[in-house]
Amino acid sequence: MFGMLFAMVEGYCVKCKKKVEIKDATTVTMKNNKPAIQGVCPICGTKIYRIGKAS
Repeated sequence: MFGMLFAMVEGYCVKCKKKVEIKDATTVTMKNNKPAIQGVCPICGTKIYRIGKAS
């Protein structure tokens, strides 16, 4: 279910209301079998998801 780590992946933090670099980014498969990247906002610590395949 969890995949490899990624560096320099950006996502939108809803709490900070801006694009941030995702900390501790890992690939996950959602319930509908679509790929996503999950991590943590380095500023506030909120979980961030970026839906789609990592490039």
